[in-house]
Amino acid sequence: MIVFRSILFYLGEALSTVPFFIIASVALFFSPQRRSKMIAGWAMFVTWWLRITVGLKHEIIGLENVPEAPCVIACEHQSTWETITTQTFLPPLAWVLKKELFRIPVFGWGLWATRPIAIDRSDRKNALDQVVEQGVKKLAEGRHVLIFPQGTRTPYRESGRYKKGAAMLAIQAQVPIVPVAHNAGRYWSNKSLWIKPGTIRCVFGEPIEVNGKSDQQLTQEIQNWIEAQDV
Repeated sequence: MIVFRSILFYLGEALSTVPFFIIASVALFFSPQRRSKMIAGWAMFVTWWLRITVGLKHEIIGLENVPEAPCVIACEHQSTWETITTQTFLPPLAWVLKKELFRIPVFGWGLWATRPIAIDRSDRKNALDQVVEQGVKKLAEGRHVLIFPQGTRTPYRESGRYKKGAAMLAIQAQVPIVPVAHNAGRYWSNKSLWIKPGTIRCVFGEPIEVNGKSDQQLTQEIQNWIEAQDV
């Protein structure tokens, strides 16, 4: 049943990319904040479809820790889940992603229309510069910036290497960092196509202030908080 229900989910998700592309194209004529809210409608559908087909739900803890003013959100990266569903409960977002995703037919074009921060991960130094430069602009637009410090999906209960892009951006923009831990990889792993039913726990920490701290200190603080959570 897990295999059948997962296939059903993927079929619905794939078909939904067509109206997503249309909505994303129309959204280009609106402000960045309004655009993000319009495109988040697709994420709401996919999250609902995930619950209906697979039986995968989620609970959010500590969302009140996210300030109204734009900030950097440093989210643990285990699954596809957090790249989609975070849009349904967070303020208007600009997230950091690899530019290769733009090459995916229909979905990639719609993704481009959201105006994310797209980086070339093969050029590590310039990628960090792009995160900071573009991130400052996105924050100035009134959008929160979502970054996955681990850079790539890391299996549930594993640490991975935390990169300093989130810390560098927060220091440059002088905004706090909100760390996020979850256990999505327990149900929707990067090691398997099949999605298990259950309830994902997603926990938001209190904002980490950047004053007087180096990017290394902040990155370590993010990692320590995330890995201390029992999710």
